[in-house]
Parts: sequence; structure tokens; C-alpha cells
Amino acid sequence: MLLLIIALWGVQFVTSHYLQDFSYELQILQLVGINALMAVGLSLINGITGQFSLGHAGFMAIGAYVSAALTFYVDPLLAQFSWVGPVAWIETTWFLCALFFGGVAAALAGFLIGLPTLRLRGDYLAMATLGFSEIIRVIILNIEAVGAARGFTGIAERANLFWIFFCLIVVTWLLLNLVRSTKGKAFFAIREDEIAAASIGISTTRTKVTAFVIGAFIAGVGGGLFAHSFTYLHTNTFSVMKSIEYVVMVVLGGMGNIFGVLLAAALLTILPELLRVANEYRMILYSLMLIILMIVRSKYKGRRKKE
Repeated sequence: MLLLIIALWGVQFVTSHYLQDFSYELQILQLVGINALMAVGLSLINGITGQFSLGHAGFMAIGAYVSAALTFYVDPLLAQFSWVGPVAWIETTWFLCALFFGGVAAALAGFLIGLPTLRLRGDYLAMATLGFSEIIRVIILNIEAVGAARGFTGIAERANLFWIFFCLIVVTWLLLNLVRSTKGKAFFAIREDEIAAASIGISTTRTKVTAFVIGAFIAGVGGGLFAHSFTYLHTNTFSVMKSIEYVVMVVLGGMGNIFGVLLAAALLTILPELLRVANEYRMILYSLMLIILMIVRSKYKGRRKKE
């Protein structure tokens, strides 16, 4: 993992010094990393634990607005601490703290919504989490301190390729170790048969809430990276369609397959951009390609099972 981080730093150095003319391509690459991070977090809830959450955009919104507000209102005060070290280092440190606090705020929301609603299953859980996501969006829409209906502008551009993919690598590594551990097997057990899991002593409610909290924390960090990458936030960005996009990535990548989810997130982020040449037919072609990909994937999966 250390070699990956060093290589990532090298890529960031090259892009920031020699590839300034490719700003659009670099922005798409940043979006790939953010979407992959979001999809990996949702994979723990939907794919590995087997729950059906449609509230991921709400957790992303909480992380985005909390971290953006922390940097927006505190940054002007950081110059007073120049005696500690270079202001750029202090700003970067505070940016990382803001990401963490945004993740914690989203995790707290995940705990509060998860504790009462995770006794529900299937469609009922999906509707409850969807309602929560919309409530969060409406609340933010009426908070003047973060721009209300105008949107939140003036956010510092702190996220770059290094920080986005650094977070993605660390989160992926931690999740892989979690699900491969002895306690991590409880997530898979609940997905396969919740009643059987409870019968062997697994606390199903606690395990599901744990998955919800971890997934929400990751979504909050992803939201903070999104805010500090695109420097503008509006509640329309975090609509139910955003949650559905992440669900599609998890399903297409394979329920519980983290590496497959990463690949699906990259594919479904880049594909709409490649189809922009088709203009008004872009979304039709995108939908058709999604259907074809799902058909091909299901046939391939069925062939592997027979083998």
C-alpha cells in the first residue's frame, strides 16, 4: 500500500505541474475516485450486509456541507497560527480534520437513522432511508449559513487526485481487512440468512447498525472530498437519483465484490462523459448499455456457477 501512495503522490506531482491543460479530464478522474469511494461505502451496507439503503446521498450531503462549512468559516482564522508552521500546511491539516468531522457527522446520522429503521427489511427499509435522505436535503435547503436555496459557494479547492485516491486506497484496504476478519464474517452471515445468523449468537441489529455507521462515515468523507473538489454545493446534487446511481454501481459490480464495485464505479462515471457526443440520445444509449452490461454479467455469473 505504501508503494501505491508513493506512486499516487508522483501522479499528483506530474498532473499539477505538467498537465494543467487537461483540467476537464482531471476533474472526471477526481469524480471517478469520489464515486468509487461512495460505492465502496454503500457496498458494505447493500452488498456485504444485504440491506437495501437509498439514503446514501443524504449521508454524502451531510459530510459535504459540514466539512465545507468548517473550512469556509475557519480558514480566515488560520493565518493567526502561522507561527506553528507554513499556512499551507495548517490549511491542509484543517482540511483533513474537516473531512474527518464531516464523516463523523454523517456516521452519527447513520446511527440515528439506523437504530430505529434497521428492524425493517427490503422495500420498507429502502423507503425509510429514502425519506431520511429527502429530509436532510430539505433541512439543508433552509439553512442560510450554507447558502440555502442559492447553494454553497466560495468553498476552498483543497481536494486533489492525491487526497481523493489516498482516501479510496485506505478505505478499500480497511474494508477488505474488515470483511475478511472473523467479526467481518457476521456481515455476510446476515446477508445470507438473518434468522440463522441470530440463532448462532450474532447480534443482527448491532451488526447492521455498525455497517450503516461505517458506510455513512465513508459517504461523509466522500461528500467532503466532493465539496472541496468542485467548490460549489447545491441540494439538487444530492437527490434520490444520486443514491440510485450508487446502488447501480454496487449491483453492477457484484453484491459484496469490492473490486468489482470499484470497476463499475469507474465505468459508470466515465461512460456518460464518453456518450456526450450523442447529445440528446446520451441517456438513452447509457440506459441501453446498462441493460446490456447487466445481461452479460448475469450470463457470465451463471456460467461460472455451472463450472
